[in-house]
Amino acid sequence: MRIYNTLTRRKEEFIPLNGNKVTIYTCGPTVYDFFHVGNARVFITFDVIRNYLKYKGYEVKFVQNFTDIDDKMIKRANEEGVTVKELGDRFIKEYFKDADALNIKRADVHPRATEHIEDIIEFIKVLIEKGYAYEVGGDVYFAARKFPGYGKLSGQNLEELEAGARVEPGEKKKDPIDFALWKAKKPGEPSWPSPWGEGRPGWHIECSAMAMKHLGETIDIHGGGPDLIFPHHENEVAQSEAFTGKPFARFFMHVGYLNINNEKMSKSLGNFFTVRDILKEYNPEVLRFLMLSSHYRSPINFSRELLDQSKSALERLYNALYAMEHLENAAPERPLNGEEEEYLRRQLENKNKFKDAMDDDFNTAGAIAVLFDMIREFNVSLNENSSREAVKKTKEMVLELGGVLGFFSKFEPVLLDEEIEQKIKEREEARKAKNYALADKIRDELRARGIILEDTPAGVRWKRV
Repeated sequence: MRIYNTLTRRKEEFIPLNGNKVTIYTCGPTVYDFFHVGNARVFITFDVIRNYLKYKGYEVKFVQNFTDIDDKMIKRANEEGVTVKELGDRFIKEYFKDADALNIKRADVHPRATEHIEDIIEFIKVLIEKGYAYEVGGDVYFAARKFPGYGKLSGQNLEELEAGARVEPGEKKKDPIDFALWKAKKPGEPSWPSPWGEGRPGWHIECSAMAMKHLGETIDIHGGGPDLIFPHHENEVAQSEAFTGKPFARFFMHVGYLNINNEKMSKSLGNFFTVRDILKEYNPEVLRFLMLSSHYRSPINFSRELLDQSKSALERLYNALYAMEHLENAAPERPLNGEEEEYLRRQLENKNKFKDAMDDDFNTAGAIAVLFDMIREFNVSLNENSSREAVKKTKEMVLELGGVLGFFSKFEPVLLDEEIEQKIKEREEARKAKNYALADKIRDELRARGIILEDTPAGVRWKRV
């Protein structure tokens, strides 16, 4: 397996630090609002990465944090007249609603910054003792120039960093490229006691402290969006490696940007979409399919047209599965013949192609293409006279590989004829009661399960796809 490493800017063979155990830390949301579609791409990508590593037999420990104290949270909480904790608690619950809908599995640990204040304070104390950090009027800053490798992740030298740096009003740092580890208390802000006075942690220090607490001094994979390369991940590298003298993460993985109709997503441009917005119109699995239909490092131009294309493609996969289910029930129970054995050999080759795609830097687009190859092979090779075993094994392979990508969570066993007739009866009753929303919902549910309805003057006809 080869993974592109942002740190070295090339694909490298992935060998875990500790045998069969893999540690992954990804930066989660700042919980002051619903998460947006750009966040969703990151969360879905790393969910699949974890799935595939487990599929390959690795023991994975996956940590994704919640940033539950920062300037945006304080501002929003003050505007709403609630505490920062109340705001964080609310949007962590909302995060899980949307993540669950997208079939994103829970992390092994979801640490919160405010639950690790003591760990953060101890971390900062060591950095001061080692001469990498300094205190000024209750604020503590990391002295970036003291760390020899500063800029190595983003590929910037100190001159470039200095040219782009700025000192915000009220900051007391000695050098524009230094960054805050601890911020002295301001009016209207939550705070915690520390050796430097009441205050709160800076943004960057929380992830280093939590990653080290839950995964150790060196982790295998650290990931997030491309906007985190600098300054967030760059600063994490500096403070973590200054603390331990060891590499912080062996692989850095960053997911490509997501644009909206060829423009960067921005609230000011009016093209900002939360996952909650999209799920009002589209099945969550459609959004997941869209995010995985391109390689994770490639940019995606998010649009309604692309959502509709993803919906149609996903329907083709589901329809094929229902066709397999129906054919399995109808096919004769007999041993495989020579043609069927050759057919299954070709499908096993496809299964290996799926693994090859995923082993090549988690190429989900290539993996999805293999699923469609498997379906085409099924369509041209098997029919109602085929062995039940050939159909069953095909269905199991497609479900197995699709499951690695997080697809087919809505797949259910095929409906019996009498169950379909009952659903049609319920739909007709809803239409007579002018409850057209319910009638449409029943029709859509049947379609999702491979049953097409046709309204005719003689009544409703149905067929299996």
